[in-house]
Amino acid sequence: MYTFRKIGSLVLMAMLIVALGSCGKKNNDSRTTGWKYNDADNGGFEVAKYIEQEAGPGLVLIEGGTFVMGATQEPTIFTRNNTPTRITVRSFYMDQTEVSNIDYLEYLHWLRRVFGTKYPEVYRKALPDTLVWRQRLAYNEPLVSNYLRHPAYKNYPVVGVSWVQATDYAKWRTDRVNEMRLVDAGIIGLELNQQDEYNFNTEAYLLGQYVSQVEGKRPIDNLAYNPDDPNSQEFRTSRIEDGIVLPSYRLPTEAEWEYAALGLIENSDYERISQRKRYPWNGNYVRTTDKKYYGTFVANFKRGRGDYMGVAGALNDGSDIPTEVGSYYPNDFGLFNMGGNVSEWVMDVYRPSTLEDWDDLGSYRGNVFQTQERDQNGFIAQKDSLGRIKYRDVTVEESENRKNYRKANNIDYLDGDFASKAQVGGPWNETADTSLVYNYGVSSMINNQARVYKGGSWKDGAYYLSPSVRRFLDENEAADYIGFRCAMDRVGSPMTGRR
Repeated sequence: MYTFRKIGSLVLMAMLIVALGSCGKKNNDSRTTGWKYNDADNGGFEVAKYIEQEAGPGLVLIEGGTFVMGATQEPTIFTRNNTPTRITVRSFYMDQTEVSNIDYLEYLHWLRRVFGTKYPEVYRKALPDTLVWRQRLAYNEPLVSNYLRHPAYKNYPVVGVSWVQATDYAKWRTDRVNEMRLVDAGIIGLELNQQDEYNFNTEAYLLGQYVSQVEGKRPIDNLAYNPDDPNSQEFRTSRIEDGIVLPSYRLPTEAEWEYAALGLIENSDYERISQRKRYPWNGNYVRTTDKKYYGTFVANFKRGRGDYMGVAGALNDGSDIPTEVGSYYPNDFGLFNMGGNVSEWVMDVYRPSTLEDWDDLGSYRGNVFQTQERDQNGFIAQKDSLGRIKYRDVTVEESENRKNYRKANNIDYLDGDFASKAQVGGPWNETADTSLVYNYGVSSMINNQARVYKGGSWKDGAYYLSPSVRRFLDENEAADYIGFRCAMDRVGSPMTGRR
């Protein structure tokens, strides 16, 4: 009897635990106040049904983790700018392929359609520099004329794009993706007559500074609507709390790019990385061991001086210049051309000592902290003439009580500011002259406009196919061997599903 009584008590206790655990969820009640969510008769506080982030168009999830970033082989010119360092990269999304010519032409088409009449300089500013193909002692005029626009090259990676242009493209892509997500959800209608400052911008929309003139099929009911208040609206715009709009597209950080290129996910057993990689693929060779294609190259690169594709009838990599995105084998994250084809811009400002002085989580150099501009009444200022929300750098006064940063521009932090320069024969000095630390054009080719680009290209030898190699170029310059791909933050759990 005691046994049955004990079992009955345990069952009753289990039922009580289940009842208590579901108490806060009954009728969608708040588990802290008991007030109902999503109830117009109970205040109208809304909580969206949300499982996890969806991948934006073109993106694949890169599950984060720890890895050793930095040199996997001796630098050929002894730069010693990538000391191996263990860091952790948070999960994020990344384009499966490089941005192609057709992708960039879609961007140019939109800019000309929306800004071409009143602000033609916006379109001209975005045009790639097709003259990067010219060489003093080579005949490349067909590439100058055709590479960007001829349909034969539509799926080839866009080149001649500066870091600034690539960053602008990513911002534009954010708005077009989020606009279509809202259209597909029926919240707004498809508006093709956008002109000048009246164009869909994600931030402006979320702040109520863009209202679509075409109604959607399924507008969102405003549960806080008060018919007695003339300023209250029956329907509302989508909010970030709804989980419909995606985070911004952007360039990947250097750490993210290198982590994604190595693709160590298939080289680990639980938490033990069994094999370190020199290239985005396993092994120390640039040829495949696949029996069907045995001996062929796994990337588009320069084999040696004067050898860009091999001998007729047996072309080694099949490409003399960049080739179609998605060619060759993907790495273990499913990313194509992380070695070869074109090098790629990343977000970071270049410093030789980056891997020695950066944070070991979410590592990045280039922060310039900003805040939205406000009017004299404290409200968000009206958007600019191109329909974008205006920002300014945070001031020293606004940051004086902070411990995590003290000023807006942190590009020089620990490498270029007063804390990184000691007076000769003297102590650290906050008034030290730092102008000679990176004296561009005199003692250094580095300044705060020097941006990192990663990965080997069609124009590089095999050494540069290693994801650890670091190079830099001014953010306003472009080249015939540099392209880019976009990334996106992963919000919430770093893993898909519930493990």
